[in-house]
Amino acid sequence: MRSLRDAFGQFATGVAVVTTVTPDGDRAGVTVNSFTSVSLDPPLVLWCLSRNAPSAPVFLRAGRFAVNVLAAGQDHLSQRFARPMPDKFAGVETRPGPGGPPLLVGALAHFACRTLTTHDGGDHVIFVGEVGYFQRSEGEPLVFHAGGYGEFAGADRAGVRPVLARPA
Repeated sequence: MRSLRDAFGQFATGVAVVTTVTPDGDRAGVTVNSFTSVSLDPPLVLWCLSRNAPSAPVFLRAGRFAVNVLAAGQDHLSQRFARPMPDKFAGVETRPGPGGPPLLVGALAHFACRTLTTHDGGDHVIFVGEVGYFQRSEGEPLVFHAGGYGEFAGADRAGVRPVLARPA
């Protein structure tokens, strides 16, 4: 199993924290790198959560979630929401998102969603959400690769000249 995880880890990804709140006020948050866009029309995203995660029942009950795409330098938030602890939100600056799920201040992008459907994904639950609100900020993303955090070096910062497509 470890060797499979290591092979999966060769795929560099962005990092997101998915947050939610139930109608009775239970909050949950979890770090994911399984976030992806699905469709522009309608606007859909998906992410995956271990069935064994302590927060799984809260996310399944809530019916809404927010995806917070982390910026470079926010690895402390990624680590915090990746660990089990009594209150992951203690000391974390948030603001309420549309429908209630907390939005992490300083994230590069926010997607507030209603859970459209869930699917069985083996040892994970696949959440598909319809985006009702989104916000984008400028900045560099937090990147995860081979078990460690890094930053994205865009073409201009890496000394590479971008290739522009030209009409034929």
